Amino acid sequence: MDWQTLLADIDRMFGWIPSWFVGLTLVLGAILIALSIYRLSVWLFNRAFGTRLPLVSVFIARTAGPTQLALSLAAVALVLPLAPLDDAFRTPLTRLFVVAFIALIGWISIRIVDMSAARYLQNFRDVTENFVARKHVTQVRVFKRVTDIIIVIITVSTALMTFDSVRQYGVSLFASAGAAGIIVGLAARPLLSNLIAGMQIAITQPIRIEDAVIIENEWGWVEDIAATYVVIRLWDWRRMVVPLSYFIEKPFQNWTRDTASLIGVIAFHVDYRADVPRIRRWLEEAVKESKLWDGEVVNLQVVDADARTIELRALVSARNAPQSWDLRCEMREKLIAFIRDEMPEALPRERAILIPSGGGDDDADFVRRPAPPEKMRASARN
Repeated sequence: MDWQTLLADIDRMFGWIPSWFVGLTLVLGAILIALSIYRLSVWLFNRAFGTRLPLVSVFIARTAGPTQLALSLAAVALVLPLAPLDDAFRTPLTRLFVVAFIALIGWISIRIVDMSAARYLQNFRDVTENFVARKHVTQVRVFKRVTDIIIVIITVSTALMTFDSVRQYGVSLFASAGAAGIIVGLAARPLLSNLIAGMQIAITQPIRIEDAVIIENEWGWVEDIAATYVVIRLWDWRRMVVPLSYFIEKPFQNWTRDTASLIGVIAFHVDYRADVPRIRRWLEEAVKESKLWDGEVVNLQVVDADARTIELRALVSARNAPQSWDLRCEMREKLIAFIRDEMPEALPRERAILIPSGGGDDDADFVRRPAPPEKMRASARN
């Protein structure tokens, strides 16, 4: 039986039904059958080989959308010539089929880019301490998102060019309306500048994923680098969203640009009678007992002195910014406890010289005056 005979039989059986309804029913029925076959095939595969072929199962899951659309388009392509439709209905369906096919190509391209990026990043999972991993993760994420945007723009443009009215309007717009093109370009400038900034960041990498940064007087970590913005995870779990162009045009602090290790500073004041070498020895022993210290830097210096106290500065290093903060707090607390319990004479205090206001009898009133710095230093030496 050839197709012509089949069409004649269908026309005799369902001649009383409108042709557009029959054609639409055939198209929808073909799509439902294609989707049902896909679901059944996936279910049978998972039942038979799902546990033995996990990579294939993951591939099927990630390509489910494009595969179902491709099967639906194939079913429509097979049924559309059989549908008893006139040109008033066949032409829009054909145009819709072409647009769907273009969208399918774009969808498959995006899926290929996403899966390739995910497969490449499987080799770089630890991004906290591994600078090479952070470099590759940053580059791949930025390039992937920029590529996705370019694919979407090309897909939409190609789909619109299939319509004659849109194509003619676009040609006339760009040919005769130069002012409109300038306005559109100015309106799209923020988007384009951020896209270009994203490419610059991916290449030069002033920031990476999980970098510790200070921006707008806020301290946090680079959580995500999107196509046009960066998400900063602040220390109190808030999120700051910053345009990509900010990191190209304005200054900011990157605490982990070359290495994650940081030196923390602990500054405190003690009396002139403080035994600085003893405090230094105690600090070295206390830091060695801490799990937060990276074993690199520990030091204590006298950095300033005024009329009442001397200022000590302790330097301790840690593996990263959070551990540096915790180590500073821990050592500051222990230093305060040590000076209070073991060296109370080192606590800051006020000094004054009491001068009799009258003739010097025992009941005379006294005037309290601050001791001059030279006498304070002399008393400290004694």
